[in-house]
Amino acid sequence: MQLLRTIPALPVKAIAQSVPFYRDLLGFTLIHQDDGMAIFRRDDVEIHLWEASDESWQTRGGDTPVVSGGESFIAGTASCRIEVRGVDNLHQVITPLKIIHPNAPLSDQPWGTREFAVLDPDNNLITFFERL
Repeated sequence: MQLLRTIPALPVKAIAQSVPFYRDLLGFTLIHQDDGMAIFRRDDVEIHLWEASDESWQTRGGDTPVVSGGESFIAGTASCRIEVRGVDNLHQVITPLKIIHPNAPLSDQPWGTREFAVLDPDNNLITFFERL
């Protein structure tokens, strides 16, 4: 048995609003989109987005809220790390877009990576890294 890869599935409030960020700013190709999800691919990296837009949990009465698992407050609580070759080049391309996380500039880390991070429109954190 061998594990082959992982695909992050990030919660967003609205698929339609997130597509331009991943497609136009990060350069991913939109492979599939429907009302509740979108699939992107760039090189060997795939990212799935799923819509966390259920607001009904806020309006139900009682002491214990009934939740669906897709509540809107989940959007923006995820992160993923994407290993790249040429992190400095990618950083040069992304810097003019002004989407780099202010607390995650390009830097060498003590765990042996050079990395930087961006925030998507819902505040999911995407870190791009290269092993040193």
